[in-house]
Amino acid sequence: MNNPNNNVVIIDALVPPEMAAKAEQIGYRKAHMDAVNMFLLSMVAGAFIAFGAIFSTTVMAGANGVLPYGIVRLLAGIAFSLGLILVLVGGAELFTGNNLIVMAWASRKISTSLLLRNWVIVYIGNFVGSVSLAVAMFLSGQYLFSNGAIGAVALATADAKSSLNFVQAVVLGILCNTLVCLAVWLTFSARSTTDRIFTIIPPITAFVAVGFEHSIANMYFIPIGLLIKTFAPESFWTSIAKTATNFPNITLSNFIFNNLIPVTLGNIIGGSVLVGLVYWFVYLRPAPKDTDN
Repeated sequence: MNNPNNNVVIIDALVPPEMAAKAEQIGYRKAHMDAVNMFLLSMVAGAFIAFGAIFSTTVMAGANGVLPYGIVRLLAGIAFSLGLILVLVGGAELFTGNNLIVMAWASRKISTSLLLRNWVIVYIGNFVGSVSLAVAMFLSGQYLFSNGAIGAVALATADAKSSLNFVQAVVLGILCNTLVCLAVWLTFSARSTTDRIFTIIPPITAFVAVGFEHSIANMYFIPIGLLIKTFAPESFWTSIAKTATNFPNITLSNFIFNNLIPVTLGNIIGGSVLVGLVYWFVYLRPAPKDTDN
């Protein structure tokens, strides 16, 4: 950044109070975005996160039982980071990251209706983008690659995510979006694209590696499992030596009630409260007025 007073180029990262002011400004702009552009960019973000999920699933294929569990999860997390990098560097609207708009709302820069308008439009757009890519990937037959190993990982992932109980899914959602919004928060300090990428990777890798739950990612992970379970040819099941009955938890109702709803609630709590409102309280809340003794 150039300082107009002395033409000195400043390369130091922004410090937290400056990051908070930047988050507030970004939240204001996001809340006032044209609805059509908002929806289109949210569809793009859903597809971007799905690309990260596809990359992650492919990296895991065939690795279970060959590499140690922690290494497999680490590689999956690094691969999944692609999704948020595309969102934040490429420019798109992601529901989980947009939970930080509460910082502008808490400062009364935007109304509650504008906040909810953004969240609803972006959430629906993310869903459309993620599920559309799940359909495209199924039609592409990519799940059949490596003798069905990719499809087997997709099924195992969807089955595990669909088997969570409500409280477990909420808590995993809280922890997940705490890390996602911390990744977004850290990018507010960045001076370059390289800075942004390197601040995104560790928190996103961490949440994937430890098994936290991201509502938008699950809009890809579970639908692709549903599609494979329902429509995969018999040759696929033969190649992985399993049948659809080996994945009993993959159902539409489990997707919605065991995962999507509770994980979304958890994501809102983690991102909005534990990150957005905490940093607002520390750096942006109005200073108390002095009173005479």
